[in-house]
Amino acid sequence: MAFDAGMLAFIVKEINNKASNSKIEKIYQPEYDEIIINLRCEDRESRRLLINAGSNNPRICFSSENKENPQVPPMFCMLLRKHLAGAKLIGAVQPEFERVAMLEFSAFDEMGFSTKKYLICEIMGKYSNLILADANKTILGAVKAVDFTTSQKRQVLPGMRYEMPPKQDKANPMEISETEFDTIWDDAAADVRADKFITSSFIGISSAVAREISYRAAGHTDANLRECGSGLKREFFLLVDEIKSGDGSASIVFDENNKPVEYAFIKLTHYGRSMKTVCYDSMSEMIEIFFETRSHGERLKQRAADILRLLTNAENRIVKKISLQNEELAECAEGEKFKLWADLITANMHLVKKGDIEAEVVNYYSEDCENVKIPLDKRLSPSQNAQKYYKKYTKSKTAKCELAKQIEISQSELDYIRTVFDSLTRAETEADFSEIRDELYHSGYAAKMKNYSVKKQSAPAVMKFKTDNGLTVLCGRNNVQNDYLTTKLADKMDWWFHVKNMPGSHAVLVAPDGEPSELDFTQAAQIAAYYSKGADGKNVPVDYTLVKNVKKPSGSKPGFVIYTTNWTAYVTPDEETIKRLRVK
Repeated sequence: MAFDAGMLAFIVKEINNKASNSKIEKIYQPEYDEIIINLRCEDRESRRLLINAGSNNPRICFSSENKENPQVPPMFCMLLRKHLAGAKLIGAVQPEFERVAMLEFSAFDEMGFSTKKYLICEIMGKYSNLILADANKTILGAVKAVDFTTSQKRQVLPGMRYEMPPKQDKANPMEISETEFDTIWDDAAADVRADKFITSSFIGISSAVAREISYRAAGHTDANLRECGSGLKREFFLLVDEIKSGDGSASIVFDENNKPVEYAFIKLTHYGRSMKTVCYDSMSEMIEIFFETRSHGERLKQRAADILRLLTNAENRIVKKISLQNEELAECAEGEKFKLWADLITANMHLVKKGDIEAEVVNYYSEDCENVKIPLDKRLSPSQNAQKYYKKYTKSKTAKCELAKQIEISQSELDYIRTVFDSLTRAETEADFSEIRDELYHSGYAAKMKNYSVKKQSAPAVMKFKTDNGLTVLCGRNNVQNDYLTTKLADKMDWWFHVKNMPGSHAVLVAPDGEPSELDFTQAAQIAAYYSKGADGKNVPVDYTLVKNVKKPSGSKPGFVIYTTNWTAYVTPDEETIKRLRVK
């Protein structure tokens, strides 16, 4: 997948249509390589323009997502605010069909005189960047500074004049004629794959779009030039006309698990019937929906790398510890054998002599009365050998009881670690990650968390939902929020929900006026099931009871409660329903 030049052409047109002559209200930098510009447009609508210059998911589009911002703005964000605060967006251009969008602003300089500023967005994979330049295209700053040690071809440093990225040895599809296309065709081998021919000969076209052109021309994606024939040329120029006219079809391909696989500015039909293609009203809407799911996991790994490392090491350590304890417990099963040997030695004391290395005696405790061979220490007397085995029996008996306790403690710790793992999958904001770090700190993991310092935590912000009947459902994202919700926020006559025998969130159905309806119970149970390990299951069991029946044992781990007098509902969580019910 790629945010190619064709996609950027549609986004540039969308920016000019919806945000031309808009005024900048605010500028944020929620991530190191991501900028959000709040615009007040001519139609009096406020729009957020998101620009991501990261190496994994670079993009530019309008966004409805409200992201949490750092308490201290990064330096580049301060630079943008200094030069672009109150500026007006004149428009956007895409020079030479490159993956570069230049946003032109009418701003003011330090003396208060009107001037132009440019925000240059380079959407080029790992080479993506975001650059601020003045009216003469002199660089004022960049998200990623590029010096001579990084690139010998082009440097991006304050004070230097901005230059376009080095040109590739490919043709511009927006400027090529049919005669020039034929010349490029003639120079290519007839057995070369058609999609490879397109991506290697023309700039700005991604592999997915090239495969679609090949599929439309020949009926399959691995067709060569000979198989495509004149159909490839026809489909190629139909695509060019779509880009020039701005008449595209924003589409996402989903797999059988409803996970996004690919996106493009044209309808992708080459994935076959096993995949589902959904079209959208705008390119920005499509891009936001695609990356909302794809980027969450990557952001999670980046922002919670220290937590994941700590939890993974802890889980591996505890699993290994439990395995060793179970092995020791299995050895304790021999304790009864030691007692039997000691009893038989005592009963046959007259037959055993000091210096013997083995005693063969009749097992009077067995119905068959078979002979038993008992190893002896020749340095000890028969009485001392018997005492030795009695001591082994007593030791194994004590060890058996103690190991059972230790295994229970270790299993409890492992269950807790897995609840924190589960909480991480629901973390959305930096505050959520901070709460999890604070929870681990107070649970005794501070020594393994580098550079962690205790911070004063504000009251946790739990998720809020509204059922179709208008009742409120509150749900925690992690153990800290679960404790706060169940023990402090909820009323004793509210209804409490939790997935059965699995890690998951606490959910509370607020019921101020009598007993809720069946629909309210069902939707509250679906919320509890969705925010748990059973999110992808069917007929997931969810326990529910009144909050007054839920107790938190003294000294227990965060998120751990016990409850009585409960009922169990079986529900299938539905992602679309949960998102519809959630209150932003």
